Amino acid sequence: MDNKMFCFQCQETAGCTGCTKFGVCGKSPDLAKIQDLLIYTTKGLSEVTTRLRGEGKEVSGEVNHLVTINLFTTITNANFDDAIFYDRVKTTLDTKEELLAKLDNAENLSEAALWTASTKEEMDTKAPIVGVLATENEDVRSLRELIIYGIKGLSAYMKHANSLGYDDEAINAFMQATLAKTLDNTLSADDLVALTLETGKVGVDGMALLDSANTGTYGHPEITKVNIGVRNNPGILVSGHDLKDLELLLQQTQGSGVDVYTHSEMLPAHYYPAFKKYSHFAGNYGNAWWKQKEEFESFNGPILMTTNCIVPPKDSYKDRIFTTGAAGFVGVKHIKGESEDNKDFSQIIELAKTCEPPTEIETGEIVGGFAHNQVFALADAVVDAVKSGAIKKFFVMAGCDGRVKSRNYYTEFAEALPKDTVILTAGCAKYKYNKLNLGDINGIPRVLDAGQCNDSYSLALIALKLKEVFELQDINELPIAFNIAWYEQKAVIVLLSLLYLGVKNIHLGPTLPAFLSPNVAKVLVENFGIGGITNVEDDIKMFMEQ
Repeated sequence: MDNKMFCFQCQETAGCTGCTKFGVCGKSPDLAKIQDLLIYTTKGLSEVTTRLRGEGKEVSGEVNHLVTINLFTTITNANFDDAIFYDRVKTTLDTKEELLAKLDNAENLSEAALWTASTKEEMDTKAPIVGVLATENEDVRSLRELIIYGIKGLSAYMKHANSLGYDDEAINAFMQATLAKTLDNTLSADDLVALTLETGKVGVDGMALLDSANTGTYGHPEITKVNIGVRNNPGILVSGHDLKDLELLLQQTQGSGVDVYTHSEMLPAHYYPAFKKYSHFAGNYGNAWWKQKEEFESFNGPILMTTNCIVPPKDSYKDRIFTTGAAGFVGVKHIKGESEDNKDFSQIIELAKTCEPPTEIETGEIVGGFAHNQVFALADAVVDAVKSGAIKKFFVMAGCDGRVKSRNYYTEFAEALPKDTVILTAGCAKYKYNKLNLGDINGIPRVLDAGQCNDSYSLALIALKLKEVFELQDINELPIAFNIAWYEQKAVIVLLSLLYLGVKNIHLGPTLPAFLSPNVAKVLVENFGIGGITNVEDDIKMFMEQ
């Protein structure tokens, strides 16, 4: 069959096999192909940088950050602007040519490392033949894509850390060397399995770097009550994940009479001490990313999309949505900056002043801020509750939310959990249950929200801390079950990191990834106990008996 495109990197991919006509996310065939070409050229650039490092030569931070942003822009729902990708391919090819000239030994480089183009027509000719299906062997293809999607997720952590002035040459070098290895046809399936686990190891390092960046810049998250109602002032809604963009906007809106609200994955910004000094930081508006069409409509004011999770906007609010950083959409105004510190959001602020205040869609408060430092402070109470039997089990329900009705499983699962269990969460999956009245256990809320999907590191640290406190040899001896909802590539690096840490019997839903071939899925099941979900009653029984 002659596919117009092929993409299966997200959970909602068509038929759980692959989007071949048009992306469920809204990605067109042309956009899919030029994104494939950007990944291909980034692999080629990475092969050259890896060769340079092998010769003892330095690779600049600018080149490292180019690889990072290239990967991040191709994450699901990040950028829908074809022109951006043609520009990135051109920049990547130009950078590669400059670096090739610095090599002492350019022998035996791959086609991707040597390929070049100067026109859009040349790019369009190359793009359809370098995508996912260019790897013919199903198992090799599956493992390569699993690794690439993990690296894409890692790129998101690195980009956010870079925005705050944090970087790590070892992680950059690994990302690039690993991309180059996905071009190496001499690597066996066993080699690629080993590389997959190594990607998880470096994923832990990347999450630790971002945790240091966030907490070093904004302080450790604190237990916080966040208002979900509205005020009477005009407002700006910030969505995505980038805390630096939010900080700049809060600074620039001080004294303007405009309030700032978070949406979806930006909710955890309220937990950081540094943001609490802004009296016009009003609260959180709405729910997970996929509800933005109706929630952006009712917000009335401008919206700033800082990273991925943008849904193709309706015409009714397209003139008041703005993108920045890795995010983009054709016809939507994009805010650039020469650096992370000098973005000018004045046009958004002036537009907000002309808009009506947000329409109230709910009232009340959400409690969050249970990142690792805060949970460690509660460690004695948590340990006592476990030892006394007041807490029988923890359920890690981190990950992503999404459109499909089958995700209501997670709401029903949370409601049906025994009252002596506690949910540990991070990411927008929490919107399936963070507004339920699930109560507490001896003052410990039954939903402990550690933050964004970017903050999943906290959940790993909490598990490791409990292992230490209970003097266990194996993390799997803890009364912790993993029932994770996934959607895009950041969830992949979290999964690989958990596997590296030795966590077994992780269940993924609402479906297993389409990019896992039967043989690769079998390896994950047999070696790590990876499983799917069935129904709430049977799954709870299975988890409680583990």
